[in-house]
Amino acid sequence: MSKTLRVTVWNEFRHEKQEPNIASIYPEGIHGAIAKTLTEAGHDVRTATLDEPEHGLSETVLENTDVLVWWGHMAHHEVTDQVVNRVVSRVHAGMGLIVLHSGHFSKVFQRLMGTSCNLRWREEDEKERLWVVDPTHPIVAGLPPYFELPQEETYGEHFDIPAPDELVLVSWFSGGDVFRSGCTFRRGLGKIFYFRPGHETYPTYHDPNVMRVIQNAVLWACPSGEGPRPTYGHAPSLEQS
Repeated sequence: MSKTLRVTVWNEFRHEKQEPNIASIYPEGIHGAIAKTLTEAGHDVRTATLDEPEHGLSETVLENTDVLVWWGHMAHHEVTDQVVNRVVSRVHAGMGLIVLHSGHFSKVFQRLMGTSCNLRWREEDEKERLWVVDPTHPIVAGLPPYFELPQEETYGEHFDIPAPDELVLVSWFSGGDVFRSGCTFRRGLGKIFYFRPGHETYPTYHDPNVMRVIQNAVLWACPSGEGPRPTYGHAPSLEQS
């Protein structure tokens, strides 16, 4: 790895507290499982959860975050608009954002997409096969042409998002649905990656291919720190008469 990044992994951390079967899969929470892998990859990782003050996403935390990883499901409505505004502003300013699974319905993702982000879904323990459709993309570096998850929640098209800047992964499910599972977007100076797998009742974040995608996505989404920074507002003429 070429650089150490400051990564914040955000999770509602509700399912793991309320449902013993989920706690048995993720005893340190979904955020803990993701943070462990990213820490082992050499990053400076912190976690934040919904029930912390300011949802763990104070201005200071976000100002010291290169990439924010977001997982949410049952309590999107509890995230305050103040924190949503703060996160969106930081993305526009260059912070990377990785949105996982049901985070498609988060206020943050909906705001950045400008659409409902709705889709078809069912929970029937179907097999998911994820196909790499852009093998040149750094997010899929080191992956095989496809990989499979033996059981996952099914998502299906139509996925109500803007056309992605890049489509990196597509899923097929054993029930017949297909889904755009790895999509990139740019908003302002920030890069966003949406990655579909990760329903809480399955050990998806223990799968090495899934975690390889997330590790790669963190590197891809980090602020480059290169190039001029745009300035806005009134500007004096460069030419003197």
